[in-house]
Amino acid sequence: MYSSSPGKLTVWLLVLGLFVIHPPQANAQRFLTKNGAVEFHSKASLNEFVGSSNHLHGMVDLNDNALDFYVDLNTLTTGIKLRDRHMRENYLETKKYPFAEFTGRLSQQDLPNLKNGQAVQAMGDFKIHGRKRAIKVPGKVQLSEDGKELMLEAEFVLKLSDYGIDVPGVLFYELSEVQEVKIKAILKNEDN
Repeated sequence: MYSSSPGKLTVWLLVLGLFVIHPPQANAQRFLTKNGAVEFHSKASLNEFVGSSNHLHGMVDLNDNALDFYVDLNTLTTGIKLRDRHMRENYLETKKYPFAEFTGRLSQQDLPNLKNGQAVQAMGDFKIHGRKRAIKVPGKVQLSEDGKELMLEAEFVLKLSDYGIDVPGVLFYELSEVQEVKIKAILKNEDN
């Protein structure tokens, strides 16, 4: 038979109060990376090249369907140091605008097939060269079986004039007005 002595009742009320004030945490659904990959592909008529960086920082919060990714544009390389320097100094103006960033939300509130891979669409703001525009980014997310990692892939098209970035016309530096951008990242659950 249960005894309702004042000491035991106080302990039970204290434990109950702790659960109300600090409920047990549900599985965290926030994933982070500091070394995702970003790649842009420039296909001009006489000059085609790829630029890349493995310094993409990002966060995906599946509880809120929120995303935030950024890359330091000074980490982009194209394989030719002179072209990299001109790209940073003359076109991206990285001393003034060092980062490109996307902040947005996944369009779906329910992501039922994450362990099998799920096509998603993010809507949000992309900012580069001091200008911000609303864009939609299609992609795919997949959660590892143990829930510790989230793989994300996405692709979108960037029109340089939308962000006030001049397109050089000199043959050696010829750059496409439209850049194909791809990102790929493995994000780790922040609780692991």
